[in-house]
Amino acid sequence: MEITTELIKSLRDETGVSVMQCKKALQEADGDVEKAKIILRKQSSSIASKKSDRALGAGVASAYTHAGGSVVGAVVLACETDFVAKNEEFGKLAYGIAMHVAAMNPQFKSRADVREEDKRAAIEVFEKEAANLPEAVRTRAVEGKIESYLKERILLEQPYVKDPTITIRGLIDSAIQKFGEKIEIVRFERLSVK
Repeated sequence: MEITTELIKSLRDETGVSVMQCKKALQEADGDVEKAKIILRKQSSSIASKKSDRALGAGVASAYTHAGGSVVGAVVLACETDFVAKNEEFGKLAYGIAMHVAAMNPQFKSRADVREEDKRAAIEVFEKEAANLPEAVRTRAVEGKIESYLKERILLEQPYVKDPTITIRGLIDSAIQKFGEKIEIVRFERLSVK
């Protein structure tokens, strides 16, 4: 399939990724836009890991209020420069993550934030639930329940509320690819009346 300027522009408008990256992805995918999106998504995590040691010097705080003011999600999203922090798309990213926090009520940012006491308490509960299972499957069942429990509570591992095909980590990795800077959630909070 011929890779036209219009096709590249269309992919760029949809993803926000640079023209050259879109062109290379389309070439690799033989002009298939859906395959090119997958290629760009895969590239975003490797680009993010390359930028992980950079210093954060700017950012934005954003809040989302839901349900007639009874729930608020707030997030501080950091980046390297004011240029990116003042970008309208960056502000929308922070707002989207704040909306996600309000909707999904994550308890931890990453696995590193999960305290050992929290893990132990969950393991005790799941071991009691799995007590009736045969020994051969009991351990796997408990491990599976712990994994599921953590994924539901860790912000970076939760499926994004606006697009469940991507996790919050994937969303941030895509933004790193798009903006060309390290981006990180510094803090998040969910407040509710009840």
